[in-house]
Amino acid sequence: MRTKPDSLSSVLVTSLRNRNKRQPQSKGCGEDGLPIIASYNVHKCVGRDRKFDPDRISHVIQEIGADIIALQEADSRFGERTGLLDLIRLERECGLTPVPISAGAKAHGWHGNVVLFKEGSVRDVHPLKLPGLEPRGALVVELELKQGGTLRIIAAHFGLLRRSRAQQAKALVELLNTRDEQPTILLGDLNEWRLGNGSSLNTFRDAFGTLPPAVPSFPSGLPVLALDRIISNREGLIENVTAHDSALSRIASDHLPLKAAIRTDVLGG
Repeated sequence: MRTKPDSLSSVLVTSLRNRNKRQPQSKGCGEDGLPIIASYNVHKCVGRDRKFDPDRISHVIQEIGADIIALQEADSRFGERTGLLDLIRLERECGLTPVPISAGAKAHGWHGNVVLFKEGSVRDVHPLKLPGLEPRGALVVELELKQGGTLRIIAAHFGLLRRSRAQQAKALVELLNTRDEQPTILLGDLNEWRLGNGSSLNTFRDAFGTLPPAVPSFPSGLPVLALDRIISNREGLIENVTAHDSALSRIASDHLPLKAAIRTDVLGG
């Protein structure tokens, strides 16, 4: 059967073929002492076995060992948003503290987006409501890192509809155009399975340059779609983008976490 280059069936076939071609990395993410940044759609703490288990998600986060992590779907979605994780436990066991934002009294984040970090300080936080039919958002955070330098993080969760994703990508680029240029990492569940000309990710090329290779992260049991992304606007700022694939992460959520090493020498002083 002939398929269009940007069709779902074509992407699935290509991804399955590439799974057998991937070679193991010579170094694990962060093994050379570089800080780790990660993104994880926790699926409202409901695993592939349909069990609500926040403790399981906390264990996966502990496995990742990230210095900065962006979570999606960390709050309940309907009614008054309520945080679903034990943030005190994450701080105690992983050293991660949430970036403070003005949200509902019971919510962890902004439209379910939470950014947590280990060391450093928060210089600025900007919650952004993204356009589209679904309630979606992004957090723009500027961090002063302990290792030195300032890093801008854009943690986002895009919509399921193609038109909405295109609008959301455009909104983020427009926001960046109004701000000072600085080292920036965009990460999150961008819900974009297309890899060709129809991909909403093409909107980011002017702001971020060539995008790193797609890393399948969904569904977690047999990842074939690269819905989650970590991209940067400086060459060499991130390296070794991989999925955190463990026995626990394959069941705790329908997405695998994505992680990368940050080259702090690219940040400057």
